[in-house]
Amino acid sequence: MNWTGRMPVPLLWRRFQLQFLSSQSVAVGDGRRYAPGMVHVGIGYDVHQLVAGRRLVLGGVEIPHPKGLDGHSDADALMHAICDALLGALGEEDIGHFFPNTDPRWKGVPSRFFLQEAARIIALRNGKIVNLDATVIAQAPKIYPYIAAMKRCIAEALMIPEKKVGVKATTNELMGFIGREEGIAAMAVASVDLPE
Repeated sequence: MNWTGRMPVPLLWRRFQLQFLSSQSVAVGDGRRYAPGMVHVGIGYDVHQLVAGRRLVLGGVEIPHPKGLDGHSDADALMHAICDALLGALGEEDIGHFFPNTDPRWKGVPSRFFLQEAARIIALRNGKIVNLDATVIAQAPKIYPYIAAMKRCIAEALMIPEKKVGVKATTNELMGFIGREEGIAAMAVASVDLPE
């Protein structure tokens, strides 16, 4: 304490740090304290061409539209971007390495399966998904009315609370292949807590 009776700022800050660190750690069986491991971050991006004769599925939700996304599986660009972000946080290769489009087993498979597999790999490493955030880039159709259902589907596939899933949508302001409605893209970032 100084002459004013107040704790100097550096000491006050140190006390806060110690309190925060002790609140962030948990006791393990033998009485030792365990602090969470390092949070790893990954990014993902996916794009698919819009074609006639296909269903449009984004975030596990079927959206009425004259065209759908072309691909080997259900071509859910949003779930694919999220899967890549999760795999990236683990330092793994991309979704195409785990589920190649040359393998007939993945033909027409719902992309929630890929997310479930990513969650399984994270669990095998004793990791936890901290949160994820994704953006769909599409000129049409309007995505906003389906966002709540997308968040629910993604959270269910990953077995995490919906509050850990962010989904947004934007257009490409009529520019490029997305602006011409030739395709839809999605990008995502995910953070995963892994023990060191």
